[in-house]
Amino acid sequence: MTTTPDSRPRTSEPGAEHRTRFFDHRIPSLYAGRYRIDNRQTLEDVGGADRVIDATPQPFDVVQPRFSFDPTGINAQFPVPDAVGTYSQTLPHINLDVPGLPWNRPLGPGHPAAVPWMALLVFREDELPEDPDAVGLVKAGTVRRLLDGALGTGKPPALPPESLRPDEYDERCATVLVPNTLFDAVKPLPTEMGYLAHLREGGRPDATRAGDDPEPDEGELNAVLVANRFPAAAGGRHVVHLVSLEGFDQYLTAPAPTVGVRLVSLASWSFITEADSGVGFGDLAQHLASADGMTPRPEKELRLCVPSSGPAGAAGPQKEAAERMAGGAVALPQRLESGERTFAFYRGPLTAQPSQKPPEPAAARLDSPGEALIYLQQYGVFDTTYAAAFTTGRTLALADAEFRSALLEFRSAARTAARRLASHPALAARSAAALSGRHLTAPLAFEAFDRLLTDDDSRSGGARLNQALGQAGPQLRAGRRRTAARTRRTVGDARTVLAQPDLAGLLTQAAPEDFAKVTDWLNALRRLELLSLSHLVPDGRALPAESIRFAYIDTDWVRAAVDGALSVGVGHTLDADLNKLATGGGPVPKCAVLINSSLVPNWPNTIVTAYQGSDAVEPVRDAVFGTEIRLLLYPAVIDRFELAEPPRGLCFGIGDLGTIELRQITGDRIGHPMGEFPPPPPADDSRFQRFLRLGGKDVLNVDGPGDALVPALSTAHGLTGSLRISSAQFALQMIDAPQAQTFSRP
Repeated sequence: MTTTPDSRPRTSEPGAEHRTRFFDHRIPSLYAGRYRIDNRQTLEDVGGADRVIDATPQPFDVVQPRFSFDPTGINAQFPVPDAVGTYSQTLPHINLDVPGLPWNRPLGPGHPAAVPWMALLVFREDELPEDPDAVGLVKAGTVRRLLDGALGTGKPPALPPESLRPDEYDERCATVLVPNTLFDAVKPLPTEMGYLAHLREGGRPDATRAGDDPEPDEGELNAVLVANRFPAAAGGRHVVHLVSLEGFDQYLTAPAPTVGVRLVSLASWSFITEADSGVGFGDLAQHLASADGMTPRPEKELRLCVPSSGPAGAAGPQKEAAERMAGGAVALPQRLESGERTFAFYRGPLTAQPSQKPPEPAAARLDSPGEALIYLQQYGVFDTTYAAAFTTGRTLALADAEFRSALLEFRSAARTAARRLASHPALAARSAAALSGRHLTAPLAFEAFDRLLTDDDSRSGGARLNQALGQAGPQLRAGRRRTAARTRRTVGDARTVLAQPDLAGLLTQAAPEDFAKVTDWLNALRRLELLSLSHLVPDGRALPAESIRFAYIDTDWVRAAVDGALSVGVGHTLDADLNKLATGGGPVPKCAVLINSSLVPNWPNTIVTAYQGSDAVEPVRDAVFGTEIRLLLYPAVIDRFELAEPPRGLCFGIGDLGTIELRQITGDRIGHPMGEFPPPPPADDSRFQRFLRLGGKDVLNVDGPGDALVPALSTAHGLTGSLRISSAQFALQMIDAPQAQTFSRP
């Protein structure tokens, strides 16, 4: 295996089971507020002065939420209320069911219609005087008391009295005091507020195609407001407030009053972010594929073998040793029966390269580990791979009392059945379909007596028995005795039964439950379930920390282990022949993936997908050793392997590498990844820091003075001069989608 040419983590591309569209805003044809219709008629008099008639003014109100709204109108929040996780790279957001709510009234005079009147602000512990623990405490009261300054310290909103309905003064509202320095540090600029709010629409997957841009589905539209501040990397509790900035627009571009501001909180929730270690899913996944973040690891580094180096152009013993080490073998000390000390090669069932076919044994099965030893006569050393496999299987079988008992019981019953078939040609002559387990185990004397009672011919039942009983007395008085001819059957005769496939298969019914236990255990051995990690990886250097390794599975190693397990309790050749009935179990997996990384415990729901060609391949086994090593076995040799971050819903922020995924904004592939932004270099992990405001509050400089994000993104998309990306396009760029890392077989 090797990594793809672009070894950087990429965002995964899910199948088209749904689609999402983003829109900039929803500006109403009439803002919420108080209005009056005046009607004047002018009558022209041909002979004199015109007459003006003024009709009675008709006042009316456009009523929309202003100081509070029904919390059931909140469709989603992220992070979810009371969540605990690592969110220091995520911009919190809120999703509202009423699509036009953020734009249903102007922020203030002179501001563009696309600027919403509300914003999402994030606060940390010990920042809000009235809520030092950031749990969501607010000061509640009526709107009248708020506007009169009776709810406590802080400048209230400057709302024109004529804009308020009489009944609004008695409405209840929740407020939060924000100190002036804190407000100035985190407040969004009016030019930024439009980028931090957009519309989102979901719908059918075929609702948007090239040349087909239907009108938004009103039933699927939601308003989304995104915060401009990241939670603290050091962790802690945070509180998010959806605040009204109506009446404070003058302080968005000028310093806040010394007493601070008292904002109306329309909704709030809190969450806890854990300390960010600085290493996330993308960092770890990328490190598995690339040492420097840019260059894919060479194929040799991704194979399961101990790193080794040798002289260039090695030949003879050096070449032989290097090739065996490259295949996954290790050199271990060996002590011969003669007492001599040497070394031998050993390898488990996982190989770095397709295994070489071992020398054919003298028999179809192995009866002892000595038969599986490979002697490299030219170099005077042994390869103990298959001998160790035989011993491993035998040791595992001896250690499992249930399997050992089932194996012996099955063979005992099968031996009896085989000898019965050999001793009774009439029984063996029957077709396999006419025989059953009862014929193999029921007492034959009872069965013969039953036949006497029922007879085989047309005579009435019991006639043969009556006749035999009637003749018995005279024959005994005459001294005549009937001597049955007895033929002694040997083991060889029973073995001839096994040579008949239909009868041999029938022997498994002699003890069906025990036979099922044996085959289930052997299938588990074939899936390597009974082996420890030391059997699979005999040298830890082959699977170091924070690594991924790919391997083939040596079917001959597994066969030797199965032979070793079945060698338990073999007393003679018939027992050994009966073992063949248990060797036709499930297939042996063809390849393996081993991951030794903190990805395993920290992202237990990581999505792993393997492909052979374009077809996904499901693993036959997925197991974890200890806490950080994960093993996946596949029934076919895979061509591609992908690690994907667990899905977490649509959220906004930056990736683990300090970048965002640039996405297409035009054409028929809108939203498809275009690469990292900012692009490398530099190679440090703080590329995105340049787009944060000064002051250490982790506030995003969306479109303010200095190095702002929107102009940089616009330039990255080829927009120059006064051309800018829209708020919907900005939201598309800020989607923090799950990341994925792909490895491909060359």
